[in-house]
This record gives sequence, C-alpha cells and structure tokens, in this order.
Amino acid sequence: MKTLKNHTLIYDNECPMCNIYSKGFTKCGMLDKDGREAFTEISVRNKNLVDFNRAKNEIALVDSENNKVTYGLDSLLLIIGNSFPLLEKIARIQPLYWLFKKLYSFVSYNRKQIIPSRKDNTEQSCVPDFNLKYRLAYVIFVALFSAYILSIFSGKFGVSLAPNFFRELGVCLGQILWQTLFLKWYLKDKIWDYLGNMMTVSLLGTLLLIPAMLTNFDPIFYLIYFGVVVFIMFLEHLRRCRILKLNMLPTISWILFRLTALAVIILTTI
Repeated sequence: MKTLKNHTLIYDNECPMCNIYSKGFTKCGMLDKDGREAFTEISVRNKNLVDFNRAKNEIALVDSENNKVTYGLDSLLLIIGNSFPLLEKIARIQPLYWLFKKLYSFVSYNRKQIIPSRKDNTEQSCVPDFNLKYRLAYVIFVALFSAYILSIFSGKFGVSLAPNFFRELGVCLGQILWQTLFLKWYLKDKIWDYLGNMMTVSLLGTLLLIPAMLTNFDPIFYLIYFGVVVFIMFLEHLRRCRILKLNMLPTISWILFRLTALAVIILTTI
C-alpha cells in the first residue's frame, strides 16, 4: 500500500464503524501510524483548521503540509485513490459519484441510530445533525427490507399463513405509526432518534432471520427460532431505550403492538 503522508483523519471514536475503517487505513499502511485522530481528542492545531460542525457530518482529512481539509466521501476517496488510483477515478464518474455520496450521507446521518453510544450527549461528541430526508430514507429502507424478509420467512411456519409482502409491510408501517402517535407526547424532541433506533432493532431481527431461511427443518423449529429472535429484539430495544434515557413505556408500547398485530394476523388467517 502507498501511504498518504502528512494527512490526519479526524474520526468519530464513539462510532464503531468509524473506528474500524480508520484503524484499517493505518494498519494496512494507507495512512501513517499516527494518521488518525479522535474527534473528542482533536489537537488545537487541527481544530483551528477543521470546520467543527461539518466534521460531525462528514469525516475530515487534514493535510498538515498544505493546511487543507477534505470532508466526507472526498476524504475516503483521497486515501483510497492514493493506493488505488483507478478505483478513485471510477468512483468519481457520474452518476457513481452521486450515488456514493448519497450512500455516505445515508450512513453518516443515521450512524448514531445504527450504533448509539452513551457518550453522545456531551458537547464534544461527534453527533451528526438531524437530517429528516435521510432519517425518513432509513425508516423506509428498513420497513421495505424487513417486510420482504418476513413475508418469505412466514412461509416456514407450516400453517395457513401464506407469504404476503403487503401484510408484513402494513405491520412495519403500523408499528411506526403506533409508536409515533402513542409516544410523541412523551418522546418530544427524541421522537426521531427513537424511531431510528427502533428501526435498527427491526433490522437486527430481520438479519437474524436470514440464516434460518437457508435451512429446511420442521415448522416448530422456525416458530421457536422466531421467538428467540423476538426476545433478542426485546432486549436490544430495552438497551437502546436506556441509552436514550427513556423508561419502559416505549418498550411496553412496542410489545403491545407486536402482540396486537400477531393476534390480528392469526384471527384473519384461521
């Protein structure tokens, strides 16, 4: 690998994803060993160069030799392109560059809902601005993906419950509407942070279902497996509510809707 000299990546040390890929850059030699610096421990020199607010949304790469700063996708492409020039050239071709920039923003603006941290409430925390467009995009993406996987998995139960994408999508959207209407008075300004975390819980459950879909066992196995996945989702929902400093109310409401939806599905398919 060709090392990008005299550059420092200002990464979010409270974000596991940022930790992994920034450490990967230094480990494989794409950046110097000291080529990354934690956002919460940023040096005075770099802090004077970096747009502090922008760096919360787009990872900053400081060129200490020329006192220049690159942000977001351009930072990553500069590092990667130094070792793999062809990859950078391809990534900068329109509309690929536009697509990658949107994907970067999609992950960056939702990263604290994907993997939250208990330290996100301090002034020095690298917490991105709230972006309604990308939060809605995340909610819709998870709802569609979960509905698709659940519609296929439901055929494993061996009962009269036939796979139905729109039924599962209705459940996913119903959960969002239920929690929003029921909890808006309690959550107030935390409503979008909660919804983002709730959708990540759904995404986790969906991903856990995929391995079982590749097997062929007795229907009772899939009922038990589904129950275990729901229990894991319950524990994760509780954990995230504690991080958001919420009480049991969102979890109780979440369970009530799940039980109500299950009862309705069973009654309408018998």
